[in-house]
Amino acid sequence: MNKFVFRLLVVLMSLSLLGIILVQVYWFNKSLENNEEQFKFHVKQVLGNVARKLQKQEEYAFYSKNNTLKSNTKVVPKKDDLLEYGYYQRNAKTNKTIIYSNSIISEDYDIFSTFFDKNSDSSKVNGFSSKRKTEVYNNNSIDNTRFQNRAIPDITVEKTGNLDILESAQFEIAYKDIFSAYAIQDRVTKEKLQDLVSKELDEYGVKTPFEFNVYSNGLATKIKSERFRFDKYATYSIPIFMDNDGSEKYQLLLTFPQKKKFLFREILAITLLSIVFTLVIIIAYSNALHQLIKQRHISEIKTDFINNMTHEFKTPIATINLALDAIKNPKVIDDKEKIFRYLQMIRDENKRMHAQVENVLRISKLEKKELDIAKESYNVQDIIEDAIDHVNLIIEDRNGTITKHFDATRTSVLLNDVHFTNVFVNILDNAIKYSPSEPVIEIFTENIKEFIVIKIKDHGSGMSKIAQKRIFEKFYREHTGDLHNVKGHGLGLAYVKRIVEDHNSEIFVESEKGKGSTFIIKVPLIN
Repeated sequence: MNKFVFRLLVVLMSLSLLGIILVQVYWFNKSLENNEEQFKFHVKQVLGNVARKLQKQEEYAFYSKNNTLKSNTKVVPKKDDLLEYGYYQRNAKTNKTIIYSNSIISEDYDIFSTFFDKNSDSSKVNGFSSKRKTEVYNNNSIDNTRFQNRAIPDITVEKTGNLDILESAQFEIAYKDIFSAYAIQDRVTKEKLQDLVSKELDEYGVKTPFEFNVYSNGLATKIKSERFRFDKYATYSIPIFMDNDGSEKYQLLLTFPQKKKFLFREILAITLLSIVFTLVIIIAYSNALHQLIKQRHISEIKTDFINNMTHEFKTPIATINLALDAIKNPKVIDDKEKIFRYLQMIRDENKRMHAQVENVLRISKLEKKELDIAKESYNVQDIIEDAIDHVNLIIEDRNGTITKHFDATRTSVLLNDVHFTNVFVNILDNAIKYSPSEPVIEIFTENIKEFIVIKIKDHGSGMSKIAQKRIFEKFYREHTGDLHNVKGHGLGLAYVKRIVEDHNSEIFVESEKGKGSTFIIKVPLIN
């Protein structure tokens, strides 16, 4: 996968994830808005029902009092005809005639004033009734003469009764005018209003704490709950006890202190699920992206490793081929000294390739925990001396020096001499390879509590902060422009770290670019 495709894939995946998150946020906001609209609708319904019920209860109280007065009085009402309606129809074929009449009668009751708590002698209570009569004349000719002589109809149907519509209109006008003069505390109580609002809210499923207050001409009255506080966002109002002129003297205000909490609670479960699934997607995406980057990095490392291994094997193979060609030369074949020298050269190059292969196999066995590491008690400073002997020829060839500062008095540790010798050889070999001029190496030992601390310091090219964090990774090599200017495969220090950790020890590196590096190994002592 080339860099462009990889970057395009990352960008598309990131945009997709961002789109999912934005859709979730949009959905959450819309759900909250819908819940708020539904909440507002329900509250408006509740307020409308409360206002109507208050009006109806007051109206019913007035009706009851009025009907009680009419039923308890023994006065015969005075009846006056207010309006009379007549209808005449005659069928020419059958000579059948229908005459209909409807009279509206007013009934006035004189009631003692004590019923109304007034000072006047009496009060009038009005009622309305209707008298309806239908007359049918069959096969009779009705003319003016017959009307004057009061002809007898063949069928007569008479009905009387109260006019509820007129009485209702009269009572509504009357009670509104009468009660408009009452103070609000005489028309409704705090407890009654609280109970009425509570029942209506429960019926509509609005189960959240509420507070209320009745305002009169914009001023708060005593009909209120104890903790009422006006909140523009959470307060709703409706006029109550409107008079005949449509005047809105009283306003019922209803507020919900925990409105936001209630709205969030309605979508809490689905929101939590949405957040959980979004987090799962984010984690999965992050992991997938990490794996992609890791695989790409591994691919690059593998390519570098193959290139380095090819480069490392190319020189020995070329040397062996040259030596073999030289041996075949007739001028050389009889010269035993030259043949032995060429054979030794082939052996040395073969050993070099074998060592490279063994290095790779050791790492593989370490990872699979197949490497047998038997530990015995050794003087660690003797192991360091052995490692120095391994690199002495290279140091002398480069005109370098190794200075020892062995200050530790307790040096017995439990280790595998072969592998720990390889640890020191690898570190010293790196110090030599990464020294641009003559290698100058210093080795320090000291005791700190129950440990011996070994420091191997060089004055070479050093390394960056990024390289220090990754120097012990398998196949990692810091790029210096020319990939092959320093030979190696990035396996040596990975092997070093694994061996040190298998000995319950620790290894660190301190370095500064251009000033060299210091490798610190901390090994537990044998008590």
